[in-house]
Amino acid sequence: MRAKLIAGNWKMHKSVDQGLELIAQILEQYPAGTNIETVVCPPFPLLVPIRDALKRSSVKLGAQDVYYRKEGAFTGQVSAAMLRSAGCQYVIVGHSERRQYFNEDDNTVALKLRAALDAGLTPIMCIGERLEERKAKVVFDVVDRQLRIGMSALSAAEVSSIVIAYEPVWAIGTGETATPAQAQEVHQFIRSEINRRYGLENAGKIRILYGGSVKPGNAAALFAMPDIDGGLIGGACLNAIEFIQIVQAAEQK
Repeated sequence: MRAKLIAGNWKMHKSVDQGLELIAQILEQYPAGTNIETVVCPPFPLLVPIRDALKRSSVKLGAQDVYYRKEGAFTGQVSAAMLRSAGCQYVIVGHSERRQYFNEDDNTVALKLRAALDAGLTPIMCIGERLEERKAKVVFDVVDRQLRIGMSALSAAEVSSIVIAYEPVWAIGTGETATPAQAQEVHQFIRSEINRRYGLENAGKIRILYGGSVKPGNAAALFAMPDIDGGLIGGACLNAIEFIQIVQAAEQK
């Protein structure tokens, strides 16, 4: 049985004081004894303060991005080893906003995935189609390419140690959400491709999250799908009450 995972991507929100206030609110309401794995991914300047605030909790720390070089003259970049030393256990790789605004391609995602694993981080690799690709009925072609190239540097033994997040780009921050059936269809395809390439055991272990306007009102229906193992949460993770309600929705499934 795959443990559900809820990861909150704060994106470019919150000062240090605001972030600490949000974490305090989350921890105050966090369900005791939950079997849901929960991760928060604040911006880089907040990582160490949030790490310290989480010390007595089971909530884990993640980063929103990583550079694939170990060190060097790369002004503005942050390495996987730096993230690890700051207390991160997870890192988001290949988010659609990185692809759209910073021109990251599948090969860059593969390099970042490799760097994260080498540093002992668990990468959350994001994949998903744009609206025009869905309308053109090439969703599976797009997802297959992103999987194939993004995971090209992984051994079969490493596959189940990563997390995949399917996030249809047309549903991110728009208020639009894939229906549970639409999301399940793609999640099932992803798991079948992992099975085909890396075997049934790895396909059964790997966790596949849904990302794309997950809210308390739709979380339970999404998480009830057999191949949806949790969520990569955007806007709703900036509200402690909504984030906890999503965690609770995952607990019920």
